[in-house]
Amino acid sequence: MASVTYEHVYKRYPGNTVITDMNAEIKDKEFVVLVGPSGSGKSTALRMLAGLEEISDGMVRIGDRVVNDVAPKDRDIAMVFQSYALYPHMSVYDNLSFGLKLRKTPKGEIDKRVREAAQILGLEPFLDRKPKALSGGQRQRVALGRAIVRQPKVFLMDEPLSNLDAKLRVQTRVQILKLHQRLQTTFIYVTHDQVEAMTMGERIVVLDNGIVQQFDSPQTLYEHPVNLFVAGFIGSPAMNFLNVKVGGDGQTMLQGEGFQVPVEERVLSEAGAERGQDVIMGIRPEDLKDIRFPGREGLPKVSAKVEVVESMGSEIFVYVVVGGKTLTARMDPRSHDIQPGQTIQVAVDTHHVHLFDPKTEKALVSRGAPAATVPAVAEAPAPAR
Repeated sequence: MASVTYEHVYKRYPGNTVITDMNAEIKDKEFVVLVGPSGSGKSTALRMLAGLEEISDGMVRIGDRVVNDVAPKDRDIAMVFQSYALYPHMSVYDNLSFGLKLRKTPKGEIDKRVREAAQILGLEPFLDRKPKALSGGQRQRVALGRAIVRQPKVFLMDEPLSNLDAKLRVQTRVQILKLHQRLQTTFIYVTHDQVEAMTMGERIVVLDNGIVQQFDSPQTLYEHPVNLFVAGFIGSPAMNFLNVKVGGDGQTMLQGEGFQVPVEERVLSEAGAERGQDVIMGIRPEDLKDIRFPGREGLPKVSAKVEVVESMGSEIFVYVVVGGKTLTARMDPRSHDIQPGQTIQVAVDTHHVHLFDPKTEKALVSRGAPAATVPAVAEAPAPAR
């Protein structure tokens, strides 16, 4: 088993830097997810670890061994790709055993490992079938099995579920987590889907434009995002943002276009914000509530016009206009009578409000949060959006 370390890693192409000063320490047996939008550099980071891309600067370690110049086959890793990459003319058994045959593993050992992997993944009934006779989920399990038989120190997975339908993605996600628990091996998993990242990763590396924005547990990313990008990327539906000014005579107010929200004085003191300062207020959809129900009487409220209502059964997403911006409110089924075109009163749970500097896009409010893991490069001004 092995840890994985990125130390000041860069990946440059002519006229383009894809990865900038990446630093991350992934513990032995940890399940870490690299997540970010398309073009953020997450797959490139994984491919450099696998040896499929050259490292322009910096060092990558597997355990205590620097692997910058080590051939992919000698890195003791196994990679699962988005495309399955199965040999169509071979049976499932032969697909699983092929890599071991190339390494001249004894036949008895090959058969033992293949059958163990098939048992773990429920592939025993399909060992004689060709890939074309399998469903997408079964093919992905074969791809996982081919990695398992290698018994590598590190499993690398590059968006392995993106070709599956929604239901099968959830099922296979659970299988991969069970697999990690059973094998007790380091897993590094790439996805653009933040829901996938939040449900699978023990810790998550959030990348944007090749820069590590934050490396933390899912809960810390959600509750204490270090900047505007992480706050908007992590969470579904996404966090709402409003441009406001800190003001108020006596009671502190966050004042926007046509509305104001009172907040506790501690919000200012913890943020280091001052009256008269322009800030970006972030509020998650679940912290915008229907004022009509018990327990919400003491919360500040704003007037909002309803644009769209989406019923999900167990919850309702209500899209409302406040201060000229459309916000998403996640409400419970009791709010089923809300209709588009109505003007309603929305309670704002300011205990969970986030404040950001509009120039640097960094979070101002920590509220005693645990120290977030943010590399020095993330101190650079955020790119304009």
